[in-house]
Amino acid sequence: MSENSPQTKSTFERLNDSMKSSISVRLFFIAILSLILLIPASMVEDLIRERSYRKNEAVHRINNGWGLSQEILGPVLTIPYEEKIITKDDELLITRHQAHFLPEKLDIEGDLVTETRYVSLFESVVYNADLAMNGHFSIPDFSNWNIPLEQILWNEAYVSMGISDMRGIQEQLNLNWNGGEYLMDPGSNNRDMVASGVSVRVPLDIDTTMESYRFNLRMDINGSEALHFFPIGKETTVSLRSEYPHPSFIGSFSPDKREIDNSGFDAQWKILSLNRNYPQQWKDSDNNIGGSQFGLSLVTPVDDYQKATRSVKYALMMIAFTFLIFFFLEIRSGKRVHPIQFILVGLALIVFYTLLIALSEHMGFNISYLLSSIAVTALIAMYFQAIFKKLRMTSILIAVLTLMYGFIFTTLQLEDYALLIGSIGLFIVLAIVMYLSRRVDWYRLSRSSSE
Repeated sequence: MSENSPQTKSTFERLNDSMKSSISVRLFFIAILSLILLIPASMVEDLIRERSYRKNEAVHRINNGWGLSQEILGPVLTIPYEEKIITKDDELLITRHQAHFLPEKLDIEGDLVTETRYVSLFESVVYNADLAMNGHFSIPDFSNWNIPLEQILWNEAYVSMGISDMRGIQEQLNLNWNGGEYLMDPGSNNRDMVASGVSVRVPLDIDTTMESYRFNLRMDINGSEALHFFPIGKETTVSLRSEYPHPSFIGSFSPDKREIDNSGFDAQWKILSLNRNYPQQWKDSDNNIGGSQFGLSLVTPVDDYQKATRSVKYALMMIAFTFLIFFFLEIRSGKRVHPIQFILVGLALIVFYTLLIALSEHMGFNISYLLSSIAVTALIAMYFQAIFKKLRMTSILIAVLTLMYGFIFTTLQLEDYALLIGSIGLFIVLAIVMYLSRRVDWYRLSRSSSE
């Protein structure tokens, strides 16, 4: 073969020549590269999910050792009775049943003392609740059920309390019943309604003129995440106070009154039996108590992982717009940017998110965002200056990146208005691109590039 014969160019060399000579190819490359960089962006999302999972595990370990979310149900008065049936064979069949009665009045007052506990880098808010419960039951009435009085086992009556996580109980539970003190025991015979809790037998004197059975109970209990109550009284009132400033009121009923400030909160509920869908008394398991609970959740005011995940959603916009700025400044300067240089800039934009996650685990999200954006902006700006060696154009790039990171940060802070702000932001970005390209003669650029 002659030494002067042309050599066949490799695919990479042909692609490189096309990038130099064709604006359309460069724009196509920028679009494809922006989409390809979504792959490492999705890997960053996986990293955020993995770190969030680790946080949830750590929080569960903290809460599990202290006390989980608590649901308080009761007190409920239960009276066993017998039902006698004569079979076809003239045999007497005796079956045992239970009648359940809810209090006429139930008042609960509580003070919550919160504490932040840590495992490694992660934290959880736990609480100790000092609850005072008092009220009264009406005299049990079996007349609507046509149950003979002699079949009612008055001497086996008991009061039960449902407590979802028994490990949180800090002191013995003493029920004051009509002036008498009764120590409540773990476990309940009322399994159809109280799966976990305490109970105690109480005396019922039906031969007196007593109109009601009065009770009061004090409970010292640990828990975490949330505290729920059930509105089982014909009239139920709950008053809770705490120095915790970020409560979230959850469940079937919201507080009638609430005061929340930086010094804590004070909330009161008043719920009538008419507000729920079950009666004041029933037999056996014929109840529909589940789903009527209400209370509060001790939420962490800022979830850094959630904000980081939302910030990654804007990765494509950030990458594409940065590449477009590079492209327009490239046109203005007349100097070409190599595909490898585009890739390095794109990777720098992705590294922003890993920096954000890593720093936010040691300091606040806002300061982490600031430091990460400054670091990445400085890195890209210095790289740009090394390529183009034009300070004015570098200043434009710094200003654009600063505005972009500031726009995304504002969107993250205003979650309820994220769609509105995002739409306005995209409109502004499109307007800027149209403005920058208004005087570009694309045909002339294509001809000069090919030449």
